[in-house]
Amino acid sequence: MMSTSFFARHNSVSGRLAPLLRPLVPLAARFGIAATFFLSGRSKVDGVLAVSDSAVLLFREEYRLPVLDPALAAHLAAYAEHLFPLLLVLGLFTRLSALALLAMTAVIQLFVYPDAWPVHLVWAASLLYLVAEGAGRLSLDRLFGVR
Repeated sequence: MMSTSFFARHNSVSGRLAPLLRPLVPLAARFGIAATFFLSGRSKVDGVLAVSDSAVLLFREEYRLPVLDPALAAHLAAYAEHLFPLLLVLGLFTRLSALALLAMTAVIQLFVYPDAWPVHLVWAASLLYLVAEGAGRLSLDRLFGVR
C-alpha cells in the first residue's frame, strides 16, 4: 500500500506544475486543431485559395453531402478550413471559430466518415474545450477583451 507521504509529494508537485501548465492547454488545443483543419484546407486548393477540381470531385464522389451542391460545399469547406484555423492560431474570435469547426466535425462524422468517431472525438474534445473556456491568456481575444 502506498504511503500518505507519496500522495502528499504527488499533490505538492501537481500543485506547483498546474499554474505553469494551465496557460499552455488552450494554446496547445488551438494550435493542434488549427493545424489539422488548415492542412485539410490546403489539400483542397491550388495556389493561395483557388479551389481545385479534385476537391470538387471529392465532394461529388466521396463526401456526397446532402442538400449542398458539391462545388459549393468544396468552396465552403476550403475557405472555412483556412479562415477558422487562422483565427484559432491568433486566438481571435476563438469561441466562434471553434464552434464553426465543431459543426464541420459533426457534419464529417454524420455524413462522410461515420466510422472515424475516435478521431472526431479527439477533435471535438479540443473544440469543446475552446468553446467553453476560450482562447486563454496567450491570445488576441484576451488582449481585446473578446469573450
